[in-house]
Amino acid sequence: MEPKSLFLKREGFTSKNKILNFLIIAQDFDYSLKDLANFSGISYPCMKQLKKDLIKNNWIVHTRNVGKAQMYKLNINSKKVQKFIEFYWSVIESAQDDKPSSSYTHSGTQGVSISARNI
Repeated sequence: MEPKSLFLKREGFTSKNKILNFLIIAQDFDYSLKDLANFSGISYPCMKQLKKDLIKNNWIVHTRNVGKAQMYKLNINSKKVQKFIEFYWSVIESAQDDKPSSSYTHSGTQGVSISARNI
């Protein structure tokens, strides 16, 4: 089952996009390669192959080892990653602007649009 991400719908369901999509949403924690593959919806062999490129280009950083598992997280100190995160949220906001606004109302108050970025 493909993740229902506005970013992926707009930019494509590539393996790298799926990983970055997950890591941007869940950037507070570090993950093993197996977890990254599972949560991103890609195969483990594909994740192992992409790991080399993601580390080489400073997209992800090794944080620690837990037993035999190596843990990684998004490299938020990289200028390239920071720019990509800005691009990611601009794609999400643009996609939301194209849709009829969905808002939550409570006790007759004015509706407020909700996005994952603001939570």
